[in-house]
Amino acid sequence: MSIELGILFAVGALFSWGFADFFIQKSTRKFGNWATLFVVTLFGALVLTPFIYTDLGNLFSFQDKSFYLLVMVSTFLFIAALLDFEALKRGKLAIVEPIFALEVPVSAFLAFFLLNEGIGKFEILLIVILVLGLVSLSLKSVHLNKKLWLEKGIFLAASSSIFMGFSNFSVGFASRITNPLLTNWFLNVYIFLICLFYFIFKGNLKHLISDINGNKGFLLLLSIFDNAAWVFYAFAAS
Repeated sequence: MSIELGILFAVGALFSWGFADFFIQKSTRKFGNWATLFVVTLFGALVLTPFIYTDLGNLFSFQDKSFYLLVMVSTFLFIAALLDFEALKRGKLAIVEPIFALEVPVSAFLAFFLLNEGIGKFEILLIVILVLGLVSLSLKSVHLNKKLWLEKGIFLAASSSIFMGFSNFSVGFASRITNPLLTNWFLNVYIFLICLFYFIFKGNLKHLISDINGNKGFLLLLSIFDNAAWVFYAFAAS
């Protein structure tokens, strides 16, 4: 894959995540974190299955460590997603989104120390400028109120950024070991099954299905943008 194509995928992920976070905030406030995660991962698992079914034999043969790697990556992402969704649910996008930018240096730090992927001084400067620029967008006078920051999911957003940084690195690494589509399919199936067992245990599955049927268009857009973002990112990172 050429560097130009990788950058193109990264730009696709950027725009897709922008729309996805907007829809996620609305969905979590209306349906809750678990329901949103259930719908997104169900969609991703179904859509990606036709593209990866030929790889399933090797994955579940346990001849290498790919399966265990994907389990670890999925666990990281599951925790990060719940924190991310809760932060978006509680906070305003203008405040929470700049905090999410902290995942960028976390991912870069891991890539540098674990994969020896060095970046130049110009790239480091660019990352710093972008992160500071994002943070400055939220620094309005009303946002400097200490009580407001503590009450609107800032700590959740910071925690989510750390876990998401690990997840970004892990998804990129797993996409190189296996392939981007298989990695995303496994992530979706793993998290979907957890959500499914959660709703079965809570006895809320029928209510969830009713909510989905009543909001198909909105949830479809959310699922498309979020899954597209992760697929774009996985290809870019590979």
